[in-house]
Amino acid sequence: MVGEDGNQIGVISTEKALAYARERDLDLVEVAPEAKPPVCRVLDYSKYKYEQEQKAKAARKHQKQVNVREIKLRPKIADNDYETKKNHVVRFLEGDDRVKVTIMFRGREQTHPERGVALLMRLAEDVAELGVIDQRPIQDGRNMTMLLSPIPKKVEAKDGEADGEASTQAGAKEPEAPAEPIADKPAPAPDAAAEAPAKADSPAS
Repeated sequence: MVGEDGNQIGVISTEKALAYARERDLDLVEVAPEAKPPVCRVLDYSKYKYEQEQKAKAARKHQKQVNVREIKLRPKIADNDYETKKNHVVRFLEGDDRVKVTIMFRGREQTHPERGVALLMRLAEDVAELGVIDQRPIQDGRNMTMLLSPIPKKVEAKDGEADGEASTQAGAKEPEAPAEPIADKPAPAPDAAAEAPAKADSPAS
């Protein structure tokens, strides 16, 4: 059992653990039922549950929503128009948005899909420092599309951070929410076989 201060109390009976929790007006909560023996903590379950809900809410709040922006081009786009469209793609990628680039063919332009592929690959190379191809050019009727995704930004380690501390934090896991508090219940009867002292094997007759 783990006490309310986080220190281990040791292996004790369920009755003693419940009595310990009642004396402090706290709850006895089973946090690791698969362990042998199971691990219980003494805590204020209502307060703990509220704190866990607040942590989950804060985590969802900090999750950045990924948007997909779309840029449309023509196979015979002029250079100045191309630069304008490219700048839009750069701005979207810098904002951590995915970009769907669409080439729109008209009339006989559909007979030269290689021109659309060349234009899309040119754009991908021009923004290679900011984005990568998530979906290569695919033609669907009169349109050809390509999907670009922003390159994840590297998080620089703080000065003075020890390698050991970083690896420890990386391997740490968020504790699972505990089960409902353990209700008072009679302790199980001791196993007669376990209580009886071990006897030496009798000699064969």
